[in-house]
Amino acid sequence: MKILIIQKKMIGDVLTSSVIAECLKANSNQVEIHYLIDDNTVAVVQNNPFIDRFVLMTPRLTKNKWRLFKFIKSVRAERYDVIIDVYSKISTNLISYFSGAKQTISQYKWYSSFIYTNTFKNVHHEKTRSGLAIENRLQLLKPLNAFPDKPVKPKIYLTENEKNAAIKMLTEHSIDLSIPLIMISVLGSSEEKTFPLSQMAKLLDYLAKHSKLNILFNYIPNQKKQALDIYNFCLPETRDCIYIDVYGKSLREFLAITSQCKALIGNEGGATNMAKALDIPTFTIFSPWISPEDWAVFEDGNKHDSVHLRSFLPAVYQNLTSYKKLRKQTADLYGQFKFDFFKTQLH
Repeated sequence: MKILIIQKKMIGDVLTSSVIAECLKANSNQVEIHYLIDDNTVAVVQNNPFIDRFVLMTPRLTKNKWRLFKFIKSVRAERYDVIIDVYSKISTNLISYFSGAKQTISQYKWYSSFIYTNTFKNVHHEKTRSGLAIENRLQLLKPLNAFPDKPVKPKIYLTENEKNAAIKMLTEHSIDLSIPLIMISVLGSSEEKTFPLSQMAKLLDYLAKHSKLNILFNYIPNQKKQALDIYNFCLPETRDCIYIDVYGKSLREFLAITSQCKALIGNEGGATNMAKALDIPTFTIFSPWISPEDWAVFEDGNKHDSVHLRSFLPAVYQNLTSYKKLRKQTADLYGQFKFDFFKTQLH
């Protein structure tokens, strides 16, 4: 059997949906798994033993009808038996519809349900610690009798060479690996997913005061100014612990460096999901408008823990039907979200 899993867009989504491939392989070693993803997300699932081939999309494809048509034809030529469309947006609706696959599975949406042979409505109350992001994905395996007996965690597969290169890089920057190394996800994927910089600096001051450790920032070059703003907000003794110029120049390098850390702390997003997939302890700060039920994946209040404004200002969330309704109020809500609310949870 030949199966195509479709998951476009964000790195965290691509990583999370990789559990589908693992479950399918566990159910039958005769299945061939192809994974359709955006070309800039490959690094997070590179070397995954449950994926036989990557089918890559680029922004150029979705912006040009002719290129998208040719791409759809190439998918149809593969003669897939099953399509599992996790993404379920217009571009992937079209891919699924014209794929020629006998079985097509996706999330239920009123306008696209006719395209698929099997659809499932997202559940809104988690049954396990795996979180809704994983539970809703695993539903898609039911028509194939591949639903797992227990939750499956996403995993990242690094080579020994990658790990050794990270150790070499850290030691070349005079980082003593006998001292706990902490990765800080200082910035979210957008401003509305970023804990206020001054409050993040207070978090760093608290860590440096109460523990002997070294600190790395997770950021990309075009975020250097914001990273420096946080650095400059910190006390001088905290700045002495921060290696501001040591960061991953590529996603694989970031992953290898993170694998050498004792924990990842900071804004919810792809970095948190990647740390969990590397089996690194995490402490996550959720944006006020993001539902923690969706992305508080495998949290136990110990190895993996998180905080959300809802725990401290419950009145804001009373009778709320959708977290997304708070999106336009993010700046105001972040202004009320203080580090002092949760500093004792960092012990």
